Amino acid sequence: MTARTTDHPPLSPPAPAPRRRRWLIAGIAALAVVTLAAVVVLVGPWGRSAPAAGGSGGGSAPDAPVAGPPDARTPEVDTAALTAGVEQKAVGKIAPVRLAEGVVPPTNRWYSGLVFGDEPQPVFAQPVSFALTDTGFTLGLPNPVASDKAVVAPHVPAVTVDAGAASAQVSAADPVSVTVDLLDATGAVLGHVVLAEGSPFVSLTAERDLTLDATAEGGSFSGGGDGEPATATVAGTDWALVGAEGGSTTLAAGDTATWYPVPQDADADAAATLATAAADPVTGVDVTYGVDDDVARTTLTYNTAGGTPSAYVLAPHQRTGTQPERDGCDLGAYPSVYGTLELCAGSHLSAFAPTVRPTGALDLDGVPDDRRTAIVDALRADVAATEPFPSDTYFGGKALFRAASLVTLGEQLGADDVVADLRTRTTDALREWAEPDGCAERDARCVVYDAAARSAIGLTPSFGSDELNDHHFHYGYLLAAAGLLSADDEKLADDLAPVMDLLAADIASATPSDELPQLRSFDPWFGHSWASGTSPFADGNNQESSSEAVNAWNGLGLWAQASGQDDLATQAAWMTSTEAASARAYWTAPDLDDPSLDGFGHEVFSISWGAKRDYATWFSPEPSAILGIQLIPMGPVQMSLATGVDPERISAAVEESGFTGPLADYVVTYSALAGTDAAEKAWTTATGLSEDAIDDGSSRASMLAFIASAQAHPPRS
Repeated sequence: MTARTTDHPPLSPPAPAPRRRRWLIAGIAALAVVTLAAVVVLVGPWGRSAPAAGGSGGGSAPDAPVAGPPDARTPEVDTAALTAGVEQKAVGKIAPVRLAEGVVPPTNRWYSGLVFGDEPQPVFAQPVSFALTDTGFTLGLPNPVASDKAVVAPHVPAVTVDAGAASAQVSAADPVSVTVDLLDATGAVLGHVVLAEGSPFVSLTAERDLTLDATAEGGSFSGGGDGEPATATVAGTDWALVGAEGGSTTLAAGDTATWYPVPQDADADAAATLATAAADPVTGVDVTYGVDDDVARTTLTYNTAGGTPSAYVLAPHQRTGTQPERDGCDLGAYPSVYGTLELCAGSHLSAFAPTVRPTGALDLDGVPDDRRTAIVDALRADVAATEPFPSDTYFGGKALFRAASLVTLGEQLGADDVVADLRTRTTDALREWAEPDGCAERDARCVVYDAAARSAIGLTPSFGSDELNDHHFHYGYLLAAAGLLSADDEKLADDLAPVMDLLAADIASATPSDELPQLRSFDPWFGHSWASGTSPFADGNNQESSSEAVNAWNGLGLWAQASGQDDLATQAAWMTSTEAASARAYWTAPDLDDPSLDGFGHEVFSISWGAKRDYATWFSPEPSAILGIQLIPMGPVQMSLATGVDPERISAAVEESGFTGPLADYVVTYSALAGTDAAEKAWTTATGLSEDAIDDGSSRASMLAFIASAQAHPPRS
């Protein structure tokens, strides 16, 4: 990422993997037909100095005004001190095998599959897909194919580039872009490949004189020269090559070739605009954000080697609701498993999401006295039924969040005596987790720092957390519990700070450092997180529980508020707002009218990948689980599930899922967001649920309080 002299430096790299890794998805469900498109290759100067790599080696963009809230101040965190403050131990299981020396392992990113595992996996930069080969790489334009329970668009090679490479490694990374070095048999660099999410361009810059052979599947490039494109026909589809004649190209050291697909609906002016933009390769992507009372803004700046304008695509969540005015978004569109991607000219992609501030309490004003009494009665039973806290990071954190939520609710209702002992018990457990040297004495309920993995890792691991899976889910629960119980207890916040600040930095460090990646799991272009640490899948990375991701950033905000970190609280509000908007757009309330999804037969998605979206879970085929995993833990922040959503959409999803089966208690709670009548029905159902029907991360009192609040204050669609 390019350094800037500013009070508000841009952000850079992210990300972890899904929580329920009990089975592997056995590959790509179906092949897609290569869509009609045109690919263009441009050859142009890079500059004969050191190559710009992944945003860290140069590049800039034209100045442009930024609409919406001004840039927020980036939190200042001493990651070296935080990581040195706990026990040091090598427990991570990520084994980076294609990573340049000194680069922080880029876990939990859309491109992690390029780095980890015995063989590199395809990755999905949207709109293009990319895969390494023995001698270079292939590019594709995934074509979504929808069926009743999935939308799939695997990597199907359309263009193959042979650079004579013997191997490859990632040499630079930021949250949105990645640089891959192609190496010869001695390990010397032949050239640098840069690809970025949201950019149609993939470029290769030669480190030394380099001959490339670019072929199109089923055909070859011919013609071209003097700015005119060479062409190739692949299965009835036209492809183009600009800036070179034929498919073989010789690059001098420092020169660049750039490939990209041209949308089917692009006119001549759009094609010319793209050709001009592609001549100046993307070098990396800067990220800035701002938050006000109405919107949280994300701005991505696509830097180029020469500083000229680039192009980018807008995903559905970046076009939903209130958005900034945009020019140049008439270049065409691409299909994707997430919906239609709209192509725009320019270097600055800004998008808004409705603001969701960190919250730990429900609005119970207006709840009738008899229902408040019923909630307190349930609270007594829930407190009495609280079992010993588990010792792993996931179930342990989840149980502490449940207990802290009960304490907060009891004190809000004036039932301090009911929850007093639980407050003490939960506080003691948090103090144990927060002992910096705890892992010197025990192998559970403590945190170490693994210098090789560049990560804080809790002992005992669960769901592959030692493979860097799901850290935001796990640590979000711990941070939320700590934030809730130390909100009015400065001494407790100070005692918890060394470890809780480390967990916060592990999942959400705002800036890159030698010790931790930037924004480990959060993807600023997609607006959501990735759960798999190493992403060993042909379908790219994935995330299942969008709601636990929202809960993670809300937990980050609760901790920031309790510990007096205002800048971190603003960052958390940005992440919570953006993840919540993407959760609605891609999981709980997707635009089923988008032509890319035509043929999908359900109301919601559960697992979202780079190359597909599934109506399925890692742990159960039951409809209640498929919806419920997008709702857990149904804390106060999950009121945002109704923002901008037609209540009929909520009712339809609830009807499809039902009130029985795994996680059905969350479905019951969610149903209350469909209106006052639905909330009344939800109250009746919730009071009648058996104890074993309530998930271990929730409680009847929390359910009833959420339903009562939703009924007293119906959300606006």
